[in-house]
Amino acid sequence: MLDAILVKADVEAEAAASRLTELKRDAERQPAARSLRAALAGPGLSVIAEIKRKSPSAGDIDTGLDPVRQAVAYEAGGAAAISVLTESHFFGGSLDDLIAVREAVSVPVLRKDFTRNDAQIWEARAWGADAVLLIVATLDQTLLEELIATASDVGIDAIVEAHSSRELERATAAGANVIGVNNRDLATFRTDLSVAENLATILPDGVVTIAESGVSTRQGARRMRDAGYDAILVGEELVRSDDPAALVAELKGER
Repeated sequence: MLDAILVKADVEAEAAASRLTELKRDAERQPAARSLRAALAGPGLSVIAEIKRKSPSAGDIDTGLDPVRQAVAYEAGGAAAISVLTESHFFGGSLDDLIAVREAVSVPVLRKDFTRNDAQIWEARAWGADAVLLIVATLDQTLLEELIATASDVGIDAIVEAHSSRELERATAAGANVIGVNNRDLATFRTDLSVAENLATILPDGVVTIAESGVSTRQGARRMRDAGYDAILVGEELVRSDDPAALVAELKGER
């Protein structure tokens, strides 16, 4: 499945590259980016709340989801940032969702997609993103370092995602200052919170840390907080919730 996703991502990356001049012009017209890193670095456990309609692991979650309504609820519950899936075929997202959410909330907005080249980072900024996701498992080291540098040049944050100790070493060597540890194995879709707990012991000092996937309860959120993470990224459980604002607050430990 991951191979199929990356094939489609490469096609979209080529399309973005063909419009690079236009994307840079549009990106430069955007208001200043909101700092994701600063938003997550405060006291307590922060929540990045995600907008997604479906996923390869969960299937359809809410295909009729209103991204603006959902994002506003997340912010009302105390979400520190909003993650927006922009991949269309496998996750049901779009760049239209991204810019609509960015205009509706005051917190940083992450473009969550399979970033494959520099042009997609400029594209993210052109559509309002304050941060992008870079997945170590899908990028060679040279490209990973190049994309981190490009995000810095563009003026947005990059979450560098790892799932193993080797990937974490690569993220650190590449200069990542925001690191996400994904509890989900992208090859098998198996989720295990002990992945983040185990890798927490070797996370470098001075970086903002995020535990991604698998947190659906206050107890799970507490495990990630106790392991030392600054934030959690939660999607499916929030989308399925009848009261996402209340669930965000609960995951933060406020209810």
